[in-house]
Amino acid sequence: MKKIISILSISILLSSCVSTRSTLKNVDDSAPDLVVNKDNTFVIREFSTDKKYGYDKDYPINIFYKTSATDANQDRFLNALAGPRGEKITYTKLGSCCPFPTKRSDMGAGFLDVYELKWEGQTKPIVLYINIYEKGIVKVPLGLRLRNK
Repeated sequence: MKKIISILSISILLSSCVSTRSTLKNVDDSAPDLVVNKDNTFVIREFSTDKKYGYDKDYPINIFYKTSATDANQDRFLNALAGPRGEKITYTKLGSCCPFPTKRSDMGAGFLDVYELKWEGQTKPIVLYINIYEKGIVKVPLGLRLRNK
């Protein structure tokens, strides 16, 4: 009986860690593959008009791009950005959150990376959610610009 209770408890614990349904609203497997330019940043051609894009955990920036380098894709995306008036941004990874199911992970689950962005003259840092596991149309989040080359 103890064995059955133990197995049942472990099963419940494991299944509660990751939902079987994703809450991500903007995954698009048909999105074109990302391109890296000579500055080692992603080529981004679109600007979001959605205030949730990147700022809400259900609408993360989906930057799936095959690489084995830790944080390389996040750096390629964030280094392409600038503040609202072209200011140089700095960013810090705050951590990971918000597990979701994915077929692009050996664990069967992925996490969103949470970044804080700052620039000179800013009154309050912004927080962006970045997803390295899923694809989507990559855009500049509302209120930011592309970095001048």
